[in-house]
Amino acid sequence: MADQPKHVTYADAGVDVDEGARAVDCIKDAVKATNRPEVIGGLGGFGSCFSMKGFKDMEDPVLVSGTDGVGTKLAIAQLLDRHDTVGEDLVAMCVDDVVPIGAEPLFFLDYVAIGKLRAEHVAEIVKGIAEGCKKSGCALVGGEMAEHPGVMNPDDYDLAGFVVGVVDRPKMIGPKKVQVGDVILGLPSSGIHSNGYSLVRKVAIEGKTVEELNEPLAELGGESLADAVLRPTTIYAGGLVAALRAGAPIHAMAHITGGGITENLNRALPADIDAVVYRGGEDGSAWDMPPVIPYMVKAAGLTPDEAYKTFNMGVGMSIICSPEDKDEVVAKLEAEGFKPFVMGECVPGEGKVTYR
Repeated sequence: MADQPKHVTYADAGVDVDEGARAVDCIKDAVKATNRPEVIGGLGGFGSCFSMKGFKDMEDPVLVSGTDGVGTKLAIAQLLDRHDTVGEDLVAMCVDDVVPIGAEPLFFLDYVAIGKLRAEHVAEIVKGIAEGCKKSGCALVGGEMAEHPGVMNPDDYDLAGFVVGVVDRPKMIGPKKVQVGDVILGLPSSGIHSNGYSLVRKVAIEGKTVEELNEPLAELGGESLADAVLRPTTIYAGGLVAALRAGAPIHAMAHITGGGITENLNRALPADIDAVVYRGGEDGSAWDMPPVIPYMVKAAGLTPDEAYKTFNMGVGMSIICSPEDKDEVVAKLEAEGFKPFVMGECVPGEGKVTYR
């Protein structure tokens, strides 16, 4: 008789189905707290359902989708074993990419790939995602937790997010509305947000112990590097959607992410208009910015041109409007808790960002 095959379970291969089920139980309440009236059902189905009945009065409803991740900021979260805020980063990077069209984020899905699934660890991540969804007004309708033994180290994980929003086509905003003479407003960032972290790690994190990273630094206003670099990305979508609903006459927006102001503000411009950004100042800044940004610029020895093409430089979102509407737009943004400032103007050109 041939030898009987060795009994090997899925758990023996490194995938713990029971732990996965426990992780789902740990996140149910957090996910439920993000629900909108349009959500049909809950966790557990093969697909997530969302009713569009409430948008039937739109003249021409357009669905707007986006996807993104957190990137190498996760390596710092893993080093410090702090996972409660990276979920907010994930949501921010997605929802703030659809709002510049004028879209309201409706629902969000996440994908968590992890080397070794531990229910409490994943629950911490997903609770951050749920918090981001609440801040942006969208529902966390589903997702996936995938355990990858042999592909990822046990403590490694990666995140991806997916958002769908809606906008009525006649109310879409963007480059076509931008005119010469328009004012460019900036909304402050909370810090580095979720871009430029490969450079951050190289110049400020590598070679330091966890204890060193948690030490308060005078250059950061008494904040530690750990706190400064893991500060979650600001979520602008909820407040911006509310401002648009209130009638804020905004022409266009630009989410300042990878590539900095130089490579993102131009995405809100038509081909015949330039953005002139008031950079000024010895440190290359005409406005206040979180101290961690000049700290990183100095640590990397970046020129102003390099810095403005790498980091957000204290601007998380740019808003373009006519000079006649500036006061109204500012007032409506302030009503939503933002602190806008003038950062530039629109002039004839070639669709580029220049500095003065």
